[in-house]
Amino acid sequence: MNIYKPVQTVGLVVTVGALVLSAGCAKKDQGEVQTSGVKLIKAGTLTICTHLPYPPFQSKDASGKVVGFDVDVMDLVAKKLGVEQAIVDTPFEGIKSGQDLNTGKCDAAAAGMTITEERQKVMDFSAPYFDATQAMLVKAGKSYKSLDDLKGRKVGVQAATTGRDYARRFEKEKSLRLVEFEDLAAEQQALATGQIEAAINDLPVWAEYIKENPGGFEVAAEFDTGEQYGISVKKGGNPELLRTINEELAKARQDGTYDTLYEKWIGKKPSA
Repeated sequence: MNIYKPVQTVGLVVTVGALVLSAGCAKKDQGEVQTSGVKLIKAGTLTICTHLPYPPFQSKDASGKVVGFDVDVMDLVAKKLGVEQAIVDTPFEGIKSGQDLNTGKCDAAAAGMTITEERQKVMDFSAPYFDATQAMLVKAGKSYKSLDDLKGRKVGVQAATTGRDYARRFEKEKSLRLVEFEDLAAEQQALATGQIEAAINDLPVWAEYIKENPGGFEVAAEFDTGEQYGISVKKGGNPELLRTINEELAKARQDGTYDTLYEKWIGKKPSA
């Protein structure tokens, strides 16, 4: 939001400025801004926290622009608010703990993030917008078909994710040697270079990786964990933004926009 600076006609400028503020954005304490009743940390911008890379949900294209399923979904919300989306790349730990939302780093988090009871204690989630499942990726030609086949072997997981939590449940029982990586790219690189024998993460990201590396990798097993992704906002701190997100998600499902985005980034949408 531009601030008009008076030059000579002070009374007139103050009056006009007041009208502009009342008609559009209203600045609150500590830099907080309201747009159509929705609190934003920066005027004219919907600031979204995510953790890169995590294709097909969010990653950089050849030009360096962040693109993906989550990006397009949040663009719908930004358009509804009449603002632009700005993306902040930040460690996933700060997102899932609610810290980034609590400290005002972003208005919302869209990071391919599973809704869990633990996370719901520290942030408010939208309605689920994506059904997810965990999967195990191996190099093509490997004989591994389940966690049982990986006894004593190194298995990669991504830090602070539900995939890591799932693998930990079987770590002792299956005698797995879990190796934790800060992000998806590091986990993928470790598998490609033979540092680990298998890697666990969400099925859609492996499908994207296989598409980018044809013939090199295959999904050896899927684990139906019943997970669903949600978009989060500060706990109790932004009900109007949460309502807008839910309304846009519902609208996108009703008018076919959701299916279009799903096919664009994920593939053919599963039948209900």
